[in-house]
Amino acid sequence: MDIPGLPARRAALNLIDAVLRRGETLDQAAGAALARVRGDADRALARAIAGEVLRWKADLDALIDSATRQRLPDDAKPRAVLELMLAQVLRLETPAHAVIATGLPLLAGGPRRLAHGVFSTLTKREATLPEVPTLPDAARMRWGERAGAIAAGLAVPPPLDLALRDPAQTQAWAGKLGGTSLMPGHVRLPRGTAVENLEGFREGAWWVQDLAASLPARLLGSGAGRRVLDLCAAPGGKTLQLAAAGWQVTALDISKRRLERLRANLERTGLCADVVQADALAWQPEAPFDAVLLDAPCTATGTCRRHPDVLHRIGPRQIAEMTELQEALTARAAGWLKPGGTLVYAVCSLEPEEGAEQARKVTLRPQPVALHELPEGLAPTDEGWLRSDPGMLAGAGGLDGFFVARWRNPEPARVRLREHQAVS
Repeated sequence: MDIPGLPARRAALNLIDAVLRRGETLDQAAGAALARVRGDADRALARAIAGEVLRWKADLDALIDSATRQRLPDDAKPRAVLELMLAQVLRLETPAHAVIATGLPLLAGGPRRLAHGVFSTLTKREATLPEVPTLPDAARMRWGERAGAIAAGLAVPPPLDLALRDPAQTQAWAGKLGGTSLMPGHVRLPRGTAVENLEGFREGAWWVQDLAASLPARLLGSGAGRRVLDLCAAPGGKTLQLAAAGWQVTALDISKRRLERLRANLERTGLCADVVQADALAWQPEAPFDAVLLDAPCTATGTCRRHPDVLHRIGPRQIAEMTELQEALTARAAGWLKPGGTLVYAVCSLEPEEGAEQARKVTLRPQPVALHELPEGLAPTDEGWLRSDPGMLAGAGGLDGFFVARWRNPEPARVRLREHQAVS
């Protein structure tokens, strides 16, 4: 018979192994790793333990190395188990006796005495973690001078952000839910809130969406019945925003499973969109659009506070693959605009190759992001782009890392000339 709590710890160990050894995301690994864990609470605990290990791995390893005469190999199971045990004590405030009871059995037939000795040494020493996680070397080098601020944003897991169907009801919903708001249409709640039990969920008054993820659609403004293409739309937060803002939305995505979530969210909120399952590199619209929102596939390194696996599994190969796809999608999206139409490009990535370097390739007329379009504490770059990272708005709970740029498709010269003559 299993020791109570042991399946959750074993699942956490399997999640960490899937990320570090096989390069899987936590979401990809969850199905197999959590299959034998019973109960939502234990499944959530396994995810929380794995997340804290991945977020603080360099610092946990430094503590382990400080308590061993001979350094444990990076891939040694005792190191992984000790990381898991220390993360529980130092980050999740699990009592040491419970950590020992559920940690050492993971080394059945192995060096349990060694692990017990190292753990006991560190707890007796009252070892602590630094205030800010140490980033993996590869990520720190890629992010350069931004690395310190990004790391600071990882110290505390993020809160829960809601996007409202009716921004005019912002203060009312903030009051009902006991949250705060950083801009109209947004409510922020503490982490760990059970979403399905909150008032307004069943009637579709809001949906879960990080504040940064809500900004690209906001930059298109009110639709007033105009047509917009939400390219790479699933799971649908931006589709819901656009529909609520009065756009006629075509929501396109290649993933059938993710589009099922989008349809479910449309049904729950009572909003409407034309949902299309297709490959954007092969699909062609029947007519051009007034606007295109391209939330492009990317490495998602900007979501590292929610998905710390990206700190360890993203490198030059993945970045190169994404940038090639992004360039192809951006070129197609630009070609589907009406004269005078607007293109918004966004990625939840911290990599310059996926953000600024992509934006410089677009030949449309830039339409700079304005200060008044952003929440207080954020400002456009000198180029008129939006670049956020997890270290920003720290006092208010932070936000994900995003890059967003906007352009307008020039109207034909003769049309502009007639307009000028009419004004004259």
